[in-house]
Amino acid sequence: MNSNGVSRRDLLRYMGVLGAATTITAGLGACGGGDSGSSGSGSKTIEATLAFTLSSGFDPMNASSAVATAVNQHIFEALVDLDPITRKPYPALAAALPTPGADPLTWTVTLREGAKFSDGTPVTAEDVVWSFQRVLDPANKALMAGFVTFLDKVTATDAKTVVFTLKTPFSLFPQRIAVIKIVPKAKTGDPAAAKAFDTTPIGSGPFTLVSANATAGVVLGANANYGGSRKALVEKITLRTTPDNTARLNDLQGGSSQAIEAVPYLDVSAVSGGKKVDEKQAFNHLFLMFNCAAEPFDDKRVRQALHYAIDTDKLIRTAVQGHATAATSYLDEGNAGYQKAATVYHYDPDKAKALLAAAGASNLSFELVTTDAAFIKDSAPVIIDAWKAIGVTATLNTNPSSAVYGTIVPGDGFRVLAGSGDPSTFGPDVDLLLRWFYTNQTWTRDRHRWAGTPAAAQCAKLIEDAAKSTGATQTGLWKQALDLVADEVPIYPVFHAKTITAFDPAKLKDFQGAATTGLYFLGTSRG
Repeated sequence: MNSNGVSRRDLLRYMGVLGAATTITAGLGACGGGDSGSSGSGSKTIEATLAFTLSSGFDPMNASSAVATAVNQHIFEALVDLDPITRKPYPALAAALPTPGADPLTWTVTLREGAKFSDGTPVTAEDVVWSFQRVLDPANKALMAGFVTFLDKVTATDAKTVVFTLKTPFSLFPQRIAVIKIVPKAKTGDPAAAKAFDTTPIGSGPFTLVSANATAGVVLGANANYGGSRKALVEKITLRTTPDNTARLNDLQGGSSQAIEAVPYLDVSAVSGGKKVDEKQAFNHLFLMFNCAAEPFDDKRVRQALHYAIDTDKLIRTAVQGHATAATSYLDEGNAGYQKAATVYHYDPDKAKALLAAAGASNLSFELVTTDAAFIKDSAPVIIDAWKAIGVTATLNTNPSSAVYGTIVPGDGFRVLAGSGDPSTFGPDVDLLLRWFYTNQTWTRDRHRWAGTPAAAQCAKLIEDAAKSTGATQTGLWKQALDLVADEVPIYPVFHAKTITAFDPAKLKDFQGAATTGLYFLGTSRG
């Protein structure tokens, strides 16, 4: 446990890519994984290569690693799911979108007829209630709990009907419940069962988990008991996993994979032979995060100065070959809720120097911690050089994310981090994205330490007030929150990266790259 009472594992759950703990790795290995690198069976199999290795289990209450999140979209369903490409809500386990009651605190959902889990057992309203209750139970420390704080209770009125009672009105209810995937109570009802379920999950989605290996990858099979609208159009999906850029590109060019994610920025032009590149603006970003409880970073002028000192256009050209957009808001410009912030950090070294002088931060020197994501590592030297030009000295300390969030950031010596994050994998709405970095206690209390400040309290109130509002009032409150975090910058993007997927259109039908991490094959068949 750290000094704030949060365990290392809890911290890692929230970071986005869980560290490969020995117990998890052993459990995943037990699932199998022996054929994830084998050749497919013609038109019955899709083979693809992901950019991350499998580093967590699959229980959707807490799964947040890049691979598990992508896999879970294929094997689990929520009552309402978000299309992984368009991000629009659609009825999944529900027969229709939720129905509002006579008052704004009640919503009703009816399950689709004949819904079954992949083991053939029926999905019942009791399973739905349990899936929400286990997330809401504080003892479980569920990652998803922070996204459904508006819920008061969930009850089953019959075997197919569930009624949700809210604490306060929440206009985004129909799409927000997509974060809660429905699991069988019989398989997750006690700690021992839940532990086993984490490595051998059972869902109601169009695919099932056949095997999983921490290094070799994941194999999915078609779920014969699936009765929803997104039936599996292939018998098997093999997902190789490797962070090696060259290996992924070779898989595509050599024909062993029909799709790869995270095409290396330097190699986009090298994709050839009829293969297609699909580039989308994404929320995923390079951010700067400060220890706001430590001098001089408790003064927002110092934090602002380090942003103004960066020539973001040069950084984007140099580090990501132009495949990013300079941040003009916390949200990326492709987000439906985007509003330009009142403060935009254009390159202004003179202003940066003036802010440092006003804050009394002369001869500033600190360690810049970074994660080892490729575009973060490529960006760090450019950022350090920019700071050097305004008289600031930063030394570089690059580590895997597990070490950064598990040991370094919680430590007393932490001051500044350059990292990346993409909570839009859970949903693209403004409320969810603001909550992730600015009200979640793991971030606000244990990482950037902004919690407890008047600005943090004001931000939280704006987010809560917006959640209870609708229309122009809600949009206006979100604008105030976006302006506030742009001014305070406890954690804030420098640029929003673009996701680059490549695939063979001759071998995949109805496939698109996503604007988040992962590859998604719902509705995709072999060409």
